[in-house]
Amino acid sequence: DNQHVTCPHFPQSALLVSQVWSLKVEQEVEKNKALTESLQILATEHHELKQSQCKNRRPSTLSTITQDVFYDAVSDSESELSVSGFLSVASCSFEEDEGRDAPLLLHPSEHRGPAGMSGEGNHGNAPAQHNGVKKHRDSLPTPMFSRNDVSIWSILKKCIGMELSKIAMPVIFNEPLSFLQRLSEYMEHTYLIHQANAATDSVERMKCVAAFAVSAVASQWERTGKPFNPLLGETYELVRDDLGFRWVSEQVSHHPPVSAFHAEGFKEDFVFHGSIYPKLKFWGKSIEAEPKGIITLELPKFNEAYTWTNPTCCVHNIIVGQLWIEQYGNVEVINHKTGERCSMTFKPCGLFGKELHKVEGYILDKSKKKLCAIYGKWTECLYTVDPAAFDAHKKSDKKNSDDKKGSKQSSVDEEPEEMPPPDAETVQVIPGSELIWKITPRPDNSAKFYAFSTFAMQLNELEKSMEGVVPPTDSRLRPDIRAMENGDIDLASAEKKRLEEKQRTARKNRSKSTDEWKTRWFQQGPNPHNKAQDWLYVKGYWDRNYTQLPDIY
Repeated sequence: DNQHVTCPHFPQSALLVSQVWSLKVEQEVEKNKALTESLQILATEHHELKQSQCKNRRPSTLSTITQDVFYDAVSDSESELSVSGFLSVASCSFEEDEGRDAPLLLHPSEHRGPAGMSGEGNHGNAPAQHNGVKKHRDSLPTPMFSRNDVSIWSILKKCIGMELSKIAMPVIFNEPLSFLQRLSEYMEHTYLIHQANAATDSVERMKCVAAFAVSAVASQWERTGKPFNPLLGETYELVRDDLGFRWVSEQVSHHPPVSAFHAEGFKEDFVFHGSIYPKLKFWGKSIEAEPKGIITLELPKFNEAYTWTNPTCCVHNIIVGQLWIEQYGNVEVINHKTGERCSMTFKPCGLFGKELHKVEGYILDKSKKKLCAIYGKWTECLYTVDPAAFDAHKKSDKKNSDDKKGSKQSSVDEEPEEMPPPDAETVQVIPGSELIWKITPRPDNSAKFYAFSTFAMQLNELEKSMEGVVPPTDSRLRPDIRAMENGDIDLASAEKKRLEEKQRTARKNRSKSTDEWKTRWFQQGPNPHNKAQDWLYVKGYWDRNYTQLPDIY
């Protein structure tokens, strides 16, 4: 043995080094285990303390939230909404390898807003369409599955010391839509674009475009499931004669995940296009999703182009407690022809939840003079008012808040961890205000069908006549999504794994050859209005020439 140890091919020093590293690995494993348990205990104790404080400060804060209880290994305080609401925003993180493919802009809320405006139109009475849909459905084939038997902590604790993108999530947390389909929900309030085209004044058009930018975010409200990650080369088209547009999108990149889209009015009265690439940050108790990408709306009638980016979304209480989501940051809608801009701030929740979901800002001319104020909530409605009246209201409101603060003991912990109580009247209307948008109310059966809106329920419709019209890469033809919609969760899971493995194999084969992946309907280039890099539509999709498309399903 001594002779073997001193052999030049296996020196004694190497054995010692190996033993030292083995010991260090064991110590790190024990430290990681202890850290996991300590973090879990700390989060639970912190949550219980916050609950105790909230009960003393505002009784029955969470009593109005009626969701099924989600049981995990530690606490019974996490609801089904909590789990899947978290997954909605972080969905691009929780798929092994393929997980980086799902950009997310998901912003659920915990309470319902007022009824919607009549301008939305009746989705159920659409005429015959180019892609074969004659009458839109008002429900899905089967209700959603219960997620009560899945432990969220057993999954989340794997985040410690690992990349988020390496954590796999069961298909039970999905909803039966691809992210490309989810993106098309930007168009739910297309009537706002038509209103902008009907306005003769540029400020009135800016009001409509700003409302459209907010409504695009609101279309994701209250959604609890994560969409399926688009496969590289996957496409989705949507033709809506009743709303006056057609839409095409494509998954143009795998690493990083980028989804590009292009919509146009039938009367050539608008073009709406953009690309989405999310950046995720993990902060321990919360996850922040910053949606990178430019969104552009063009109105040819006025030779105007508007650009903006979406706000940041943050998910709180990811370890224990009632998960809740807020979005915050500045959104600036720019009219590149007139120089006018709408600078809006999506307000962070604040200490007592007073600012939750609030949006406010101003429409400014090119010299930055305030032309009008804009305010409301992205979950409910949006108003405009004279800036002087808005400023006076803000000043009065701040004085009242300061007076109330003086009579209350402030909390030591300034991080808002509990969902603030819903108010009966959550947007205080300033006298002289003009309503420019209200969210469309959800149908009565929405809770049974993944909290889908009527618009969302129609996105995966597939009639026999469509199968020869839409390309073979269309999201409607994905077998895993179709299986889930039809209620076969086992088949959905098996098909999802098969498709992901097929994509991995195709990527490995490309890496061994000189062939590079080429996008079909979009190409990368500078946005013509602000010169930033973007993915632009190259035309030809609606010619229905779908030869040489990749076999991705």
